[in-house]
Amino acid sequence: MQDHLSQTFAALADPTRRAMLAHLSKGEANVSDLAKPFLNEMSLPAITKHLKVLEKAGLITKTKEAQWRPCKLNGEALKEASDWMEQYRIFWEESFDRLDAYLKTVTAEKKKAKGKNHGRKK
Repeated sequence: MQDHLSQTFAALADPTRRAMLAHLSKGEANVSDLAKPFLNEMSLPAITKHLKVLEKAGLITKTKEAQWRPCKLNGEALKEASDWMEQYRIFWEESFDRLDAYLKTVTAEKKKAKGKNHGRKK
């Protein structure tokens, strides 16, 4: 069994699924509305498979209302992935801050060295 975070990232890896999530971030939509932008590129069964991947990862919920299949974004599932990435964002920010401080000292040392040689002629 795959862990939930792996399912989330696997679902997010596909641009079609990310586009579907972007559409759902604006509000609930039925399967037909989600399928429209992709019908020239893929079949309805392929779109249904994409939706199943998103649903299995917990990124969307799909309900049944008569003949409609409304889908809704589940933001809580995205929060887990966001929280996981946050620790790495902090790591990189701290690394860049250290690099910035180092580069400032190197630059300052070079300016000092140039200043000492500036007045001499050979």
